[in-house]
Amino acid sequence: MTDFIISILVLLGSFLMLLAAIGINRMPDLLTRMHATTKAGALGVGLMVTAFAVVNWGDVAFVVRAFAVVIFVILTAPIAAHVLARASYFVGVPQWDGVVKDVIKERYNLETHELASRHMPSKEEFEPPQKD
Repeated sequence: MTDFIISILVLLGSFLMLLAAIGINRMPDLLTRMHATTKAGALGVGLMVTAFAVVNWGDVAFVVRAFAVVIFVILTAPIAAHVLARASYFVGVPQWDGVVKDVIKERYNLETHELASRHMPSKEEFEPPQKD
């Protein structure tokens, strides 16, 4: 029974990593490539490390370290992808032509490089406070 569980975890993990590799090659721009690799890659690594933990189930220290790796990968991969995607957007990496809505464009001030949490007023709408 343990061999069956290990086989399923390894096959699912390798399949998800294969999907991540296909996503890198097939997606049209950086943002969609990062989305594909972050989701599928993190889950694939998590399933593979879980399979290794099941193999070494008797060694408690190994199992604890394996689950620490799973938690670390699942927590850090999406955050790192978000930071890299945001940096690539602000640097000016071109987006795919099929992008329907660009929410950041209307909230990002190119002059001050600030990102507002709501719609930014235009120069005509915004008047700086008067100094007395």
